[in-house]
Amino acid sequence: MAEWGGNIPVDQKSMTQAAPASSPRPLHLAISETLLAEIEDGTYAAGEQLPSEYQLMLRFEVSRITIRRAIANLASQGLVEAQRGRGVFVKEQHKVAYRLSNPLVFFEEDLARQGVTSSIHNLSFDLIPAPDEVSQCLHLRQPNPQVYRQIKILLINQSPAAVDTSYILPDLGERYSEELQQQMTFPTLEQHGIVIERIEATFESSHANAELSQYLDMPLGSPLLTYRYTAYTQGDRPIVCGAAPSRGDRLRYSVTLSRTPSLDEERYRKF
Repeated sequence: MAEWGGNIPVDQKSMTQAAPASSPRPLHLAISETLLAEIEDGTYAAGEQLPSEYQLMLRFEVSRITIRRAIANLASQGLVEAQRGRGVFVKEQHKVAYRLSNPLVFFEEDLARQGVTSSIHNLSFDLIPAPDEVSQCLHLRQPNPQVYRQIKILLINQSPAAVDTSYILPDLGERYSEELQQQMTFPTLEQHGIVIERIEATFESSHANAELSQYLDMPLGSPLLTYRYTAYTQGDRPIVCGAAPSRGDRLRYSVTLSRTPSLDEERYRKF
């Protein structure tokens, strides 16, 4: 599994390499993106029927199979649904918001408050040599350090919303490996008294490569929002870092900005 740009490295180039510039773009992708733009700008509202296959064939001057592939792309993103004997209709979109708050509220807890179920599908959990940037991120000073790398799909109401690649200190990964492969990372650690004091995070845009498009059930090249994080426990010790590209049609992030200083800022001002 490879990284998705930025500071958290991964190992296989296939995840970051785009198709050669000379490669022809499939017509079905171009058509589905045109229809997607029209859904987003309100040309086709939620509950409204899309034109028939024949009408779309005439409009785009393509074959029936190409139109069916384009519609399948939209269906795989949860944007439309086919109703037998009636046609294809635009689905109502329900984006889930994860609030980045202070004090910390973790993903699973925040979604549960909204009546949304969340779970993980573990793809891999391995002890690997720590990439250089991960060593720096986790302050690993010993020669030839190792870390546990976990790759998992985050599911919202049983639908894939993000693919999370995290790097965990080896002692924690070994000690809690069984639980970490079944549950969210931060709540699992806190259940064992390892308190997450703070999380440093950044966001950046990216696009779905072949593996991500498969894991997230979306067309190749679809836009993603990648959440990068480093979690610290007591003593300002980093213990987990990672990156999670997410589907913008299923997950969004919200944050509240305030002029009121945090307790840490108040303490800092006193010195």
